[in-house]
Amino acid sequence: MRTRKATLRLLAATAVAVVAASAVADVAAAQSGTILRGDAPSRSRSGLPDTGRYVSEAGQSFVLDRSGPRTLMRFERSNEVWVLRPQPAPRGDVILRNDAGDQVLRVTPDGNMTLYTASAPQGVPVSAQGSAARLLPPTLTAVQLANFIIHQSGRASSAVGRLVIIDVEIGEGGEAVAADAVATAVEAVVRMARSAGLRQDAGRVRRIVVTDQGRPRITFARGVLTIGIDPTAGYAGRPSSARIARVVSGVE
Repeated sequence: MRTRKATLRLLAATAVAVVAASAVADVAAAQSGTILRGDAPSRSRSGLPDTGRYVSEAGQSFVLDRSGPRTLMRFERSNEVWVLRPQPAPRGDVILRNDAGDQVLRVTPDGNMTLYTASAPQGVPVSAQGSAARLLPPTLTAVQLANFIIHQSGRASSAVGRLVIIDVEIGEGGEAVAADAVATAVEAVVRMARSAGLRQDAGRVRRIVVTDQGRPRITFARGVLTIGIDPTAGYAGRPSSARIARVVSGVE
């Protein structure tokens, strides 16, 4: 059993032993399916598309989960789940934005949907691809969380070229949200390290701290990225990689 407040301090130097197993798990999390073009997305009473798999004309597939109180989205071949918030738009449209304020989807009153990404900022039409399972967070034991953090520390360290330490300070029962927060933070660092304009900012990250103490928040100071989570809020209890990147780069 874990203590009520457990602190896990794990160094990337020990990551080699579990990287292979964790990498297999990451790959298994991606989903695939047969693309069916030309079908209009079905809609719920709110006017938004129902839970299902969708594909853009550019070939990007994603799962939209509207089975719960929040709209969730995950691109195929990606492990990050995005929490989207609806916003009314002109002509009765609805815009779905991530927590960084970026427009991700736009839905018209007749059900037509447009996807906006970094590679398609002007938007591309979307059609239904089929049914999809709900996007549920994994259940983790304390040992599984420790191994997962070691792997993620190794990913971040490899991306920036030096050791990145990950500390997790949570109460019992917060393992799933904590692991998700760690994964999104590392994803932000990895993406930034691949960008010529953000590589230097990524290199400033020396420690990532995930805690359930205090209110949900993101701070970055003196090389320490601190993420306060809400273990009771599921995917909405942690920030997205986009918002973390904004904080680390000084935009937010």
